[in-house]
Amino acid sequence: MKIIAKNRKAYFNYEILERYEAGIVLTGSEIKSIRSGNVSIQDSYISFEKNEAYIINMNINNYQFSTSYQVDALRKRKLLLNRREILKLQQEKKTKGLIIIPLSLYLTLKGKAKLEIALARPKKLHDKREAIKSRDLKRQIKENY
Repeated sequence: MKIIAKNRKAYFNYEILERYEAGIVLTGSEIKSIRSGNVSIQDSYISFEKNEAYIINMNINNYQFSTSYQVDALRKRKLLLNRREILKLQQEKKTKGLIIIPLSLYLTLKGKAKLEIALARPKKLHDKREAIKSRDLKRQIKENY
């Protein structure tokens, strides 16, 4: 398993409740671009249309050696999840007001691109401040020893 992209802001801005693994429907030039590392999942999120999950705003730059037509870098891409998982995520999103965000994008040993997504709750401002304080305190303790 080779991690290609990680959403570092997700761990700071959200409280992660549950994690899921999803496949992504991609074109050939997009998977080549992912393998070369030209992808960003920083500001992306997951939405639902007709009982199907899509990732929005995942930026996959065009593959530089591709001769075929160029696809939109920010187009929505379908996620491959079980029907049960999709229904559960939709229900949690509607009833509890939770957000579904991508955490990391990685390649499996067989070369398939997978996306780790999470059901998350936004952190309050005071929670973020506490996280910064505890991180600084740990850093100071390490420096002293």
